[in-house]
Amino acid sequence: MSDEIFDRLGRSAFRSRFRLGAKERAYADAKGREVIAAHARDFIAARLAPAAPANDGRQTPMRGHPVFIAQHATACCCRGCLEKWHRIPRGRALDAAEQARITDLLMAWIDRQMGFDPANPHPPR
Repeated sequence: MSDEIFDRLGRSAFRSRFRLGAKERAYADAKGREVIAAHARDFIAARLAPAAPANDGRQTPMRGHPVFIAQHATACCCRGCLEKWHRIPRGRALDAAEQARITDLLMAWIDRQMGFDPANPHPPR
């Protein structure tokens, strides 16, 4: 995952304020990374991928799930933010590659928040 987007997001006062709280961390720990990634794929497919998502601009809660927080932190919360931050135009459905890219970005943000290093998935204990 390119650090360029994280650098840009880090310069936004709004985007950089998002953090996983204790409840979201505990949930992510309990469910595991693969389940959280599956949730991310499902949320993106249902709430963001359609050409005209229901309640666009208000479809992503601000709390309650690690993926929701990651969506706001990475500007993947609505089609307007996807257009502004990621140059993915509104008005057409997201293709499979775009959905995968968004999921990868969300999971990279969550990994950073959880202190997970994908290069070393099994650190010594």
